[in-house]
Amino acid sequence: MEAEARYTIVGAGAVILVSALVATLLWFNNFASRDAFTPYTVYFENQRIDGLQIDSEVDMRGVSVGRVVSFALADYQAGNMLINRVMVEISLDSSIPVFTNTVAIITRNLVTGIAQISLVTPNTEGAQVLTSTPGEPNPVIAEGRSDLDEIAGKVERLGDMAGEIMGNLSRLLSADNREALTTLIRNLGELTGNLNQRMTRLDNVLVSIEAATGSINRAGTDVSTLAEDVGGQVEFLVGDVRDTISEAEQAMRSISTAMLSLQTQGETLTTQLDRTGAVLSDQMAAAVTELRRSLESAELTLQRLQDPRSAVLGVSPARLGPGENQ
Repeated sequence: MEAEARYTIVGAGAVILVSALVATLLWFNNFASRDAFTPYTVYFENQRIDGLQIDSEVDMRGVSVGRVVSFALADYQAGNMLINRVMVEISLDSSIPVFTNTVAIITRNLVTGIAQISLVTPNTEGAQVLTSTPGEPNPVIAEGRSDLDEIAGKVERLGDMAGEIMGNLSRLLSADNREALTTLIRNLGELTGNLNQRMTRLDNVLVSIEAATGSINRAGTDVSTLAEDVGGQVEFLVGDVRDTISEAEQAMRSISTAMLSLQTQGETLTTQLDRTGAVLSDQMAAAVTELRRSLESAELTLQRLQDPRSAVLGVSPARLGPGENQ
Protein backbone atom coordinates (compact mmCIF):
# COMPACT_ATOMS: atom_id res chain seq x y z
CA MET A 1 0.00 0.00 0.00
CA GLU A 2 2.77 2.38 0.87
CA ALA A 3 4.50 1.55 -2.47
CA GLU A 4 1.33 2.32 -4.41
CA ALA A 5 0.92 5.59 -2.53
CA ARG A 6 4.44 6.58 -3.40
CA TYR A 7 3.91 5.78 -7.08
CA THR A 8 0.77 7.91 -7.10
CA ILE A 9 2.57 10.87 -5.55
CA VAL A 10 5.51 10.48 -7.96
CA GLY A 11 3.17 10.24 -10.94
CA ALA A 12 1.16 13.26 -9.84
CA GLY A 13 4.35 15.26 -9.32
CA ALA A 14 5.61 14.25 -12.75
CA VAL A 15 2.32 15.31 -14.39
CA ILE A 16 2.40 18.64 -12.56
CA LEU A 17 6.03 19.20 -13.58
CA VAL A 18 5.37 18.36 -17.21
CA SER A 19 2.27 20.61 -17.23
CA ALA A 20 4.28 23.47 -15.74
CA LEU A 21 7.00 22.92 -18.34
CA VAL A 22 4.46 22.94 -21.19
CA ALA A 23 2.79 26.05 -19.84
CA THR A 24 6.15 27.77 -19.54
CA LEU A 25 7.02 26.87 -23.13
CA LEU A 26 3.67 28.12 -24.39
CA TRP A 27 4.08 31.35 -22.46
CA PHE A 28 7.55 31.92 -23.91
CA ASN A 29 6.26 31.05 -27.38
CA ASN A 30 3.35 33.46 -27.08
CA PHE A 31 5.64 36.20 -25.74
CA ALA A 32 8.13 35.63 -28.53
CA SER A 33 5.37 35.56 -31.14
CA ARG A 34 4.02 38.87 -29.85
CA ASP A 35 7.41 40.44 -30.33
CA ALA A 36 8.02 38.83 -33.75
CA PHE A 37 4.59 39.57 -35.31
CA THR A 38 2.37 42.67 -35.52
CA PRO A 39 -1.45 42.45 -35.76
CA TYR A 40 -3.33 44.32 -38.52
CA THR A 41 -6.98 44.57 -39.57
CA VAL A 42 -8.40 44.52 -43.10
CA TYR A 43 -12.02 45.32 -43.97
CA PHE A 44 -13.16 43.63 -47.20
CA GLU A 45 -16.29 45.15 -48.72
CA ASN A 46 -15.83 44.83 -52.48
CA GLN A 47 -14.13 41.42 -52.57
CA ARG A 48 -15.44 38.00 -51.57
CA ILE A 49 -13.31 35.92 -49.21
CA ASP A 50 -14.39 32.52 -50.55
CA GLY A 51 -11.63 29.98 -49.89
CA LEU A 52 -9.96 32.10 -47.19
CA GLN A 53 -9.25 30.16 -43.98
CA ILE A 54 -7.61 30.76 -40.63
CA ASP A 55 -3.84 30.40 -41.01
CA SER A 56 -4.17 31.18 -44.72
CA GLU A 57 -1.04 32.74 -46.08
CA VAL A 58 -0.45 36.48 -46.34
CA ASP A 59 2.20 37.36 -48.90
CA MET A 60 3.92 40.41 -50.32
CA ARG A 61 5.32 40.11 -53.85
CA GLY A 62 5.05 36.30 -53.56
CA VAL A 63 6.92 36.08 -50.24
CA SER A 64 5.03 34.84 -47.19
CA VAL A 65 5.01 37.54 -44.53
CA GLY A 66 2.19 36.47 -42.19
CA ARG A 67 -0.99 34.49 -41.48
CA VAL A 68 -4.72 35.04 -41.18
CA VAL A 69 -5.72 35.05 -37.51
CA SER A 70 -9.49 35.43 -37.72
CA PHE A 71 -12.32 36.82 -39.84
CA ALA A 72 -15.96 37.72 -39.20
CA LEU A 73 -18.69 40.09 -40.30
CA ALA A 74 -18.16 43.65 -39.15
CA ASP A 75 -19.75 44.71 -35.86
CA TYR A 76 -22.46 47.28 -35.36
CA GLN A 77 -21.41 50.83 -36.23
CA ALA A 78 -23.65 53.81 -35.50
CA GLY A 79 -26.65 51.45 -35.04
CA ASN A 80 -26.30 49.80 -38.48
CA MET A 81 -24.76 46.42 -39.06
CA LEU A 82 -22.40 46.55 -41.99
CA ILE A 83 -23.18 43.09 -43.30
CA ASN A 84 -21.33 43.81 -46.53
CA ARG A 85 -18.04 44.25 -44.71
CA VAL A 86 -15.87 41.42 -43.46
CA MET A 87 -13.26 42.13 -40.81
CA VAL A 88 -10.12 40.02 -41.23
CA GLU A 89 -7.35 40.10 -38.66
CA ILE A 90 -3.89 39.18 -39.87
CA SER A 91 -0.51 38.88 -38.19
CA LEU A 92 2.53 40.08 -40.11
CA ASP A 93 6.24 39.79 -39.55
CA SER A 94 7.30 42.85 -37.54
CA SER A 95 10.32 43.36 -39.80
CA ILE A 96 8.03 43.90 -42.83
CA PRO A 97 7.15 47.61 -43.28
CA VAL A 98 3.52 48.38 -44.08
CA PHE A 99 2.87 51.84 -45.57
CA THR A 100 -0.20 54.06 -45.60
CA ASN A 101 -0.73 53.36 -49.31
CA THR A 102 -0.42 49.57 -48.92
CA VAL A 103 -3.62 47.72 -49.95
CA ALA A 104 -4.82 44.15 -49.41
CA ILE A 105 -6.39 42.03 -52.16
CA ILE A 106 -7.76 38.47 -52.28
CA THR A 107 -6.00 36.08 -54.66
CA ARG A 108 -7.16 32.53 -55.40
CA ASN A 109 -5.70 29.40 -56.89
CA LEU A 110 -7.85 28.76 -59.94
CA VAL A 111 -7.45 24.98 -59.56
CA THR A 112 -7.98 24.45 -55.81
CA GLY A 113 -9.94 27.64 -55.07
CA ILE A 114 -7.84 28.28 -51.94
CA ALA A 115 -7.59 32.00 -51.24
CA GLN A 116 -4.90 34.08 -49.64
CA ILE A 117 -4.25 37.75 -48.98
CA SER A 118 -1.67 39.68 -50.97
CA LEU A 119 -0.32 43.05 -49.86
CA VAL A 120 0.53 45.54 -52.62
CA THR A 121 2.40 48.81 -52.17
CA PRO A 122 2.26 50.85 -55.42
CA ASN A 123 5.00 53.31 -54.50
CA THR A 124 6.92 53.88 -51.29
CA GLU A 125 8.17 57.34 -52.26
CA GLY A 126 6.61 59.90 -49.94
CA ALA A 127 4.53 57.25 -48.12
CA GLN A 128 4.64 56.86 -44.33
CA VAL A 129 4.78 53.67 -42.32
CA LEU A 130 1.37 52.58 -41.04
CA THR A 131 1.52 52.52 -37.25
CA SER A 132 -2.03 53.01 -36.01
CA THR A 133 -5.58 53.91 -37.06
CA PRO A 134 -7.79 56.21 -34.96
CA GLY A 135 -10.70 54.31 -33.35
CA GLU A 136 -9.27 50.86 -34.17
CA PRO A 137 -7.35 48.52 -31.89
CA ASN A 138 -5.01 47.55 -34.71
CA PRO A 139 -3.68 49.45 -37.71
CA VAL A 140 -6.11 49.09 -40.63
CA ILE A 141 -4.81 48.17 -44.09
CA ALA A 142 -7.03 49.54 -46.89
CA GLU A 143 -8.81 47.20 -49.27
CA GLY A 144 -7.53 47.08 -52.82
CA ARG A 145 -8.96 45.76 -56.07
CA SER A 146 -7.68 42.51 -57.52
CA ASP A 147 -6.90 41.95 -61.17
CA LEU A 148 -9.55 39.21 -61.36
CA ASP A 149 -12.19 41.60 -60.05
CA GLU A 150 -11.16 44.19 -62.63
CA ILE A 151 -11.29 41.58 -65.38
CA ALA A 152 -14.67 40.37 -64.13
CA GLY A 153 -15.95 43.94 -64.06
CA LYS A 154 -14.70 44.54 -67.60
CA VAL A 155 -16.26 41.26 -68.77
CA GLU A 156 -19.52 42.23 -67.10
CA ARG A 157 -19.47 45.65 -68.77
CA LEU A 158 -18.59 43.98 -72.07
CA GLY A 159 -21.56 41.63 -71.63
CA ASP A 160 -23.85 44.59 -70.97
CA MET A 161 -22.53 46.32 -74.09
CA ALA A 162 -23.01 43.13 -76.12
CA GLY A 163 -26.60 42.82 -74.85
CA GLU A 164 -27.27 46.43 -75.77
CA ILE A 165 -25.73 45.92 -79.21
CA MET A 166 -27.85 42.80 -79.80
CA GLY A 167 -30.98 44.73 -78.74
CA ASN A 168 -30.11 47.55 -81.13
CA LEU A 169 -29.41 45.02 -83.89
CA SER A 170 -32.76 43.32 -83.24
CA ARG A 171 -34.56 46.65 -83.49
CA LEU A 172 -32.58 47.45 -86.63
CA LEU A 173 -33.66 44.23 -88.30
CA SER A 174 -37.38 44.73 -87.66
CA ALA A 175 -39.89 44.26 -90.52
CA ASP A 176 -40.14 47.97 -91.31
CA ASN A 177 -36.39 48.41 -91.21
CA ARG A 178 -35.83 45.34 -93.39
CA GLU A 179 -38.22 46.73 -96.01
CA ALA A 180 -36.50 50.10 -95.86
CA LEU A 181 -33.12 48.37 -96.09
CA THR A 182 -34.30 46.38 -99.15
CA THR A 183 -35.47 49.60 -100.80
CA LEU A 184 -32.16 51.24 -99.96
CA ILE A 185 -30.22 48.36 -101.52
CA ARG A 186 -32.39 48.55 -104.66
CA ASN A 187 -31.82 52.28 -104.90
CA LEU A 188 -28.10 51.73 -104.41
CA GLY A 189 -28.14 49.28 -107.32
CA GLU A 190 -29.83 51.82 -109.57
CA LEU A 191 -27.48 54.49 -108.39
CA THR A 192 -24.51 52.23 -109.19
CA GLY A 193 -25.82 51.71 -112.73
CA ASN A 194 -26.26 55.41 -113.27
CA LEU A 195 -22.81 56.01 -111.86
CA ASN A 196 -21.34 53.52 -114.35
CA GLN A 197 -22.93 55.42 -117.23
CA ARG A 198 -21.74 58.71 -115.85
CA MET A 199 -18.26 57.29 -115.35
CA THR A 200 -18.11 56.58 -119.11
CA ARG A 201 -19.03 60.17 -119.81
CA LEU A 202 -16.56 61.29 -117.19
CA ASP A 203 -13.82 59.30 -118.93
CA ASN A 204 -14.59 61.12 -122.17
CA VAL A 205 -14.55 64.44 -120.37
CA LEU A 206 -11.21 63.55 -118.80
CA VAL A 207 -9.80 62.73 -122.25
CA SER A 208 -10.99 66.11 -123.50
CA ILE A 209 -9.52 67.80 -120.45
CA GLU A 210 -6.22 66.03 -121.04
CA ALA A 211 -6.14 67.24 -124.65
CA ALA A 212 -7.02 70.76 -123.54
CA THR A 213 -4.28 70.54 -120.92
CA GLY A 214 -1.77 69.65 -123.63
CA SER A 215 -2.91 72.65 -125.67
CA ILE A 216 -2.64 74.86 -122.63
CA ASN A 217 0.88 73.55 -121.96
CA ARG A 218 1.91 74.34 -125.51
CA ALA A 219 0.31 77.75 -125.27
CA GLY A 220 2.13 78.26 -122.02
CA THR A 221 5.41 77.42 -123.71
CA ASP A 222 4.67 79.94 -126.46
CA VAL A 223 3.70 82.56 -123.91
CA SER A 224 6.91 81.85 -122.01
CA THR A 225 8.96 82.34 -125.18
CA LEU A 226 7.07 85.55 -125.98
CA ALA A 227 7.59 86.75 -122.45
CA GLU A 228 11.32 86.16 -122.78
CA ASP A 229 11.40 88.17 -126.05
CA VAL A 230 9.31 90.95 -124.52
CA GLY A 231 11.57 90.86 -121.49
CA GLY A 232 14.64 91.37 -123.69
CA GLN A 233 12.99 94.27 -125.51
CA VAL A 234 11.84 95.78 -122.26
CA GLU A 235 15.36 95.55 -120.88
CA PHE A 236 16.66 97.29 -124.04
CA LEU A 237 14.01 100.02 -123.72
CA VAL A 238 14.79 100.38 -120.05
CA GLY A 239 18.45 100.90 -120.95
CA ASP A 240 17.49 103.58 -123.50
CA VAL A 241 15.19 105.25 -121.03
CA ARG A 242 17.95 105.26 -118.46
CA ASP A 243 20.35 106.89 -120.95
CA THR A 244 17.70 109.47 -121.93
CA ILE A 245 17.02 110.25 -118.27
CA SER A 246 20.76 110.65 -117.66
CA GLU A 247 21.05 113.07 -120.61
CA ALA A 248 17.96 114.94 -119.42
CA GLU A 249 19.49 115.26 -115.97
CA GLN A 250 22.69 116.67 -117.49
CA ALA A 251 20.63 119.10 -119.62
CA MET A 252 18.65 120.17 -116.56
CA ARG A 253 21.89 120.78 -114.69
CA SER A 254 23.17 122.88 -117.63
CA ILE A 255 19.91 124.83 -117.82
CA SER A 256 20.03 125.40 -114.07
CA THR A 257 23.60 126.70 -114.35
CA ALA A 258 22.61 128.98 -117.26
CA MET A 259 19.57 130.25 -115.34
CA LEU A 260 21.78 131.07 -112.37
CA SER A 261 24.19 132.93 -114.70
CA LEU A 262 21.32 134.85 -116.37
CA GLN A 263 19.91 135.73 -112.97
CA THR A 264 23.31 137.08 -111.90
CA GLN A 265 23.72 139.02 -115.13
CA GLY A 266 20.13 140.35 -114.87
CA GLU A 267 20.80 141.56 -111.35
CA THR A 268 24.02 143.26 -112.55
CA LEU A 269 22.18 144.82 -115.54
CA THR A 270 19.37 146.03 -113.31
CA THR A 271 21.92 147.72 -111.04
CA GLN A 272 23.60 149.39 -113.99
CA LEU A 273 20.23 150.48 -115.45
CA ASP A 274 19.28 151.97 -112.12
CA ARG A 275 22.52 153.92 -112.02
CA THR A 276 22.20 155.03 -115.70
CA GLY A 277 18.57 156.10 -115.12
CA ALA A 278 19.61 158.26 -112.23
CA VAL A 279 22.33 159.95 -114.32
CA LEU A 280 19.99 160.40 -117.27
CA SER A 281 17.35 161.85 -114.98
CA ASP A 282 19.80 164.44 -113.69
CA GLN A 283 21.01 165.26 -117.21
CA MET A 284 17.44 165.50 -118.51
CA ALA A 285 16.52 167.87 -115.70
CA ALA A 286 19.49 170.12 -116.57
CA ALA A 287 18.68 169.92 -120.28
CA VAL A 288 15.04 170.79 -119.63
CA THR A 289 16.16 173.80 -117.55
CA GLU A 290 18.49 174.97 -120.31
CA LEU A 291 15.82 174.33 -122.91
CA ARG A 292 13.32 176.30 -120.87
CA ARG A 293 15.83 179.22 -120.67
CA SER A 294 16.53 178.96 -124.39
CA LEU A 295 12.80 179.03 -125.15
CA GLU A 296 12.33 182.08 -122.98
CA SER A 297 15.24 183.80 -124.75
CA ALA A 298 13.88 182.79 -128.14
CA GLU A 299 10.38 184.01 -127.19
CA LEU A 300 11.89 187.29 -126.09
CA THR A 301 13.92 187.56 -129.28
CA LEU A 302 10.82 186.73 -131.33
CA GLN A 303 8.88 189.46 -129.63
CA ARG A 304 11.65 191.87 -130.40
CA LEU A 305 11.75 190.81 -134.02
CA GLN A 306 8.01 191.44 -134.27
CA ASP A 307 8.69 195.08 -133.26
CA PRO A 308 11.76 196.14 -135.29
CA ARG A 309 11.54 199.65 -134.05
CA SER A 310 11.88 198.55 -130.54
CA ALA A 311 14.71 196.24 -131.52
CA VAL A 312 16.60 199.18 -133.18
CA LEU A 313 15.57 202.15 -131.10
CA GLY A 314 14.63 200.43 -127.95
CA VAL A 315 11.32 200.19 -126.14
CA SER A 316 9.16 203.29 -126.20
CA PRO A 317 8.82 205.06 -122.92
CA ALA A 318 5.05 204.40 -122.92
CA ARG A 319 5.63 200.60 -122.85
CA LEU A 320 8.13 200.71 -120.04
CA GLY A 321 7.02 199.51 -116.80
CA PRO A 322 7.48 201.12 -113.46
CA GLY A 323 11.18 201.25 -112.61
CA GLU A 324 12.29 200.23 -116.19
CA ASN A 325 14.69 202.39 -118.20
CA GLN A 326 15.09 202.58 -122.01
